[in-house]
Amino acid sequence: MKYSNTGIEDVMEYPRFTFNPKEGIDNPALVISDDPDPNPCPVPRLCQLKRAEGQGFGFVLRGVQGKRGHVIREVEPHSPAEVGGLRDGQRVLEVNQEYVDNMEFPELLRKIQRCGLRVFLLVLREEEYEQAVSWCLDLQEVARSNRGDNHDHKARLCHVTRNPVQGLGITIRHVQGQKGMYYLSTLTAGPAERAGVRNGDKLIWVNGVTVANLTFSALNKIFKRSSIHVTLLVIDRESESVCIKRRIPVVADLAECLSLAHRPKTMHLVQGPNGYGFLLRQEKLRVSGRIVHLLREVEAGSPAEQAGVEDGDLVLAINGEAVETAAHELIVHKIRESGQSVSLTTITLKGRDYYRQLDLSPLLFYDEDIKEAQNGADDRGNLLYPTGPRLCVLDREAVGFGFKLCCAPDKPGTFIGQVASGGSGQRAGLLRGDAIVEVDGQNVEDRSLEEVGALVKAGLTTLKLLVRERTEGEHLGRNGPQETQTAVSSSAL
Repeated sequence: MKYSNTGIEDVMEYPRFTFNPKEGIDNPALVISDDPDPNPCPVPRLCQLKRAEGQGFGFVLRGVQGKRGHVIREVEPHSPAEVGGLRDGQRVLEVNQEYVDNMEFPELLRKIQRCGLRVFLLVLREEEYEQAVSWCLDLQEVARSNRGDNHDHKARLCHVTRNPVQGLGITIRHVQGQKGMYYLSTLTAGPAERAGVRNGDKLIWVNGVTVANLTFSALNKIFKRSSIHVTLLVIDRESESVCIKRRIPVVADLAECLSLAHRPKTMHLVQGPNGYGFLLRQEKLRVSGRIVHLLREVEAGSPAEQAGVEDGDLVLAINGEAVETAAHELIVHKIRESGQSVSLTTITLKGRDYYRQLDLSPLLFYDEDIKEAQNGADDRGNLLYPTGPRLCVLDREAVGFGFKLCCAPDKPGTFIGQVASGGSGQRAGLLRGDAIVEVDGQNVEDRSLEEVGALVKAGLTTLKLLVRERTEGEHLGRNGPQETQTAVSSSAL
């Protein structure tokens, strides 16, 4: 810097650099690097949307005419969608970690509806999506890279049934000095391990109650109150580390469902001369005050009874579309609009209370079962049931194995007359009307009801039943298989 007649004048002095053929120019400011990647991988965003009961998520989902993908539109101000991070024009890649970009639009809508009050959407900005398509990027790989390691690192939902001898088969370890840090030790081949709990798992919640803020004493009280069953959300250390690194929340909605009680059921009804044979009634529950839609007055011998509809079943979905919170008139319209056949997905009131306790939709993990029920129908709408045998392994509980036997007088064969909702029999896969082939390895197809009952009662802690679906001619009435108006015998176990 030097002075001149006009004031202060800046003078730039250029440094001199030497050139060495082996070392290059000795200029520390000169850095030679590779060209930037012209096609950087787009980064999706995970949005968590949570709504109140009776409230919508606050956005419109649209398909693109003549193009692939599903677009977010009309995001309402201050809605769960806006608060969760959704913006107009974003494209949906995943719903609850399931890739949906290539999913049919109606199926995607049903999937979001079945998520209940909370849903996780993985989205891309519109311009990033269009660029990725123009560069022929694998969008499923883009989505997968966001969470890393595919689906191998997830929390697990496990429903454990207490064994009279082994208990739950778990020991709780508390990390001293760290509130809410609980780890589980499992008994080899015990109830918890069979339900999917692994030795060393971290406990996230019990029966829907998060343990992070619970004292060891309070946690023990929850387990003691759960005298027969307990539902656990657990995760192993490696999976938890991956979730933290990828900022993926450890919640039941994104967990791997290994076992749950009170599963919904989907029934396919074909209309008879007098209709389906049931009454759909809107009722208000006394305790909670909730409005529900129940199936009532199931007529004996009707298509509804033959399909397995029971009095008091709560309607969850019509033809795979969630309708639990829909208006009564709309549900009636959807059933009539379905024509000569309809698929009903229902659950017991006790089962619905179970899912409310867990803060989960009963349809959240039920997608595949609905698809199988829909795909398993012939061109007349009749379900095609497999007749091959199934092995069901049951654990004895305080109330027994959770089923009743029945038979038709003067006819060979013993059948499952009733399956207790949420019981050991239901979780093992027993269905009302199943014919029993073997009990603990002994063939009983020609045995009497009393003989089969004695073999079942002889089972101490576990029972293995080989069963098959009922065949044509084995009619299932209100109390089990029967011939026209012939009464049946039954034995409570």
